[in-house]
Amino acid sequence: MKKDQARRKKERHLTTNQGVPVSDNQNSLTVGQRGPGLLQDVQLVEKLAHFDRERIPERVVHAKGAGAYGYFQVHKSMAKYSCAKFLQDAGKKTPVFVRFSTVIGARGSADTARDPRGFAVKFYTEDGNYDLVGLNFPVFFIRDSVKFPDMVHALKPAPDTNMPTSSSANSRFWDFISLTPESTHLITWLFSDRGTVKSYRTMEGFGVNTFEWVNARGGAVYVKYHWKPKAGAETIDRHEATRLAGEDPDVATRDLFDTIASGKTVEYELNVQLMEIADELKQDFDPLDATKTWPEDKFPLMPVGKMVLNRNPQNYFAEVEQSAFALASVVPGIEFSADKLLQGRIFSYPDTQRHRLGANYLQLPVNRPQASVDNNQRDGAMQYAPYGGGTANYEPNTLAGGMPREAPATATTHEFIKGREMRHKIGLTSDFEQAGRRYRSLGRTDQDHLVDNIVDSLGKAGKPIQRRMAENLTKADPSLGKRVARGLELVN
Repeated sequence: MKKDQARRKKERHLTTNQGVPVSDNQNSLTVGQRGPGLLQDVQLVEKLAHFDRERIPERVVHAKGAGAYGYFQVHKSMAKYSCAKFLQDAGKKTPVFVRFSTVIGARGSADTARDPRGFAVKFYTEDGNYDLVGLNFPVFFIRDSVKFPDMVHALKPAPDTNMPTSSSANSRFWDFISLTPESTHLITWLFSDRGTVKSYRTMEGFGVNTFEWVNARGGAVYVKYHWKPKAGAETIDRHEATRLAGEDPDVATRDLFDTIASGKTVEYELNVQLMEIADELKQDFDPLDATKTWPEDKFPLMPVGKMVLNRNPQNYFAEVEQSAFALASVVPGIEFSADKLLQGRIFSYPDTQRHRLGANYLQLPVNRPQASVDNNQRDGAMQYAPYGGGTANYEPNTLAGGMPREAPATATTHEFIKGREMRHKIGLTSDFEQAGRRYRSLGRTDQDHLVDNIVDSLGKAGKPIQRRMAENLTKADPSLGKRVARGLELVN
C-alpha cells in the first residue's frame, strides 16, 4: 500500500496549461474515425496555438548566446569612488547572470565566426538591477548612436539577396567601414585573432562605454570596465575557426555549459580604469569616444572584484533567450556620461526589450530584480505581479496612506550644462592614431594574421572599396596599409 502511494506521488500526469488532466495526447478530436477535426478540441488548439508562438522576435544583434548564473565578490571597498551598495564592502557577494553572445550572426550561426562578442552582466543588487553591457573588444565601430542602424544594416545580410557579409556581400561591410574612418581602430581588433573565439571562458570583456562613479559626497570620476578571464585569454586563427564552424559550430556554448555542469567554475576578474572629470579635456583624444581606449600607463587598471559562474540555466529559452539587458539599468552610485554612443543606447536597449518581450519583461524571473519593486505601473501584456495598494495606483495619494512614496535622495552629480542646440561632431577624433598604435603593439605573428585576415575578407569587395580601405589603413600605419595593398595586388 505504501509503495503504491509512493509510486503515485512520483507520477506526473500531462495537463493543459489550465491544469486540466490530459488522458489522450496521441489523437485529436474528430467527427468519427475519419471525419474532420473539431474546433472544440481545446487541447489541440492550445498546443498548436502555443507552438505557433514559441518563437519570439529574434534579437537584431546578439541573437545567439549562452548564459550562466553566479556571483560577484568585491576585493576591496570602492566607497572612495562610488556609493553603489554592492561595491561598498570587501567580501560582499552579489548574485549575477551573464550572457555571452555573437553580435551579427543569427541564432543558428557558428560560435567561431569572425564577429564581436557580447559580454553582458546583470548584477541583482539590493538597490535594483545593474546591467553592465559590453564586448570582447574595448572599442566599437562608431562613436555616435545615430549611426548604429546604418552600421548594423551594413553588417547584416543584404536586403536584396539576403547574403551575409561572410559570403558574397563583403562589399557592403567594407563599403561602410572604409567610409567610416573611426571604425579603423575596431578593425585592428576584429580582424586580429581576437575576432575568432573558441571559448567564452578565455575571452576578455570590456564595458566599451564610459560611465561615472559617484561617491556619497557627490564626487564623480569617469570609469571604464575590464573583465579578465582567470583561465587566461586565448584565441584561434581563422583556419581553425572555419574548421570548427563546420565540425562543431556550438563549441563555445557547449564548452561553457559542460564546464559548469562538471562541477567546475568559470571566473573573471573585474578591473576598472578611473579618470578625474577635470582631466577629460587634457587628453589628446576624447575619453568619451567609444572608438578610443584609455592608455593604461596613464590610467592603470584597478582590481575591484571577481565574478564566479557556477550554475547553468535549467531552461534555455526562459533564462537565456528571454534574458534582457539594458544600459539604462544603473543603480545609485553609477551614472551616465555624455558618451554619444551611450546616450542613444540608454533608450535603444530597453525599448528593444519592450518590443521583443513585452512591456512587463522585467517580471520574467531571469530579469526580475531581487530588490523589492513598488510603483504605480500597471497592466500591459503579461502583467502578473501581485500588486497591492488597493484603489490608489497614482502618486501622491491619501487612499493608500501615501504609499509608495518617494525614496530618500541619494548622492548624484548636478553638472551645469550650457550650449547651443546643434548636431556636432566631437572635436578630438584622431581616428587613425590608436589603430596604428594597436597594430604596432602586436607581435610579428599577430601582425601577419591581422593582414592576412583583412586581405582574405577585403579581397571579396570591389577595387574602389579596397583602395579606400587601404588608404585608411595606411593613415593608421604605413606598413600596415602597404602590406594590405600588396596582398590585394593594388601595388607591386
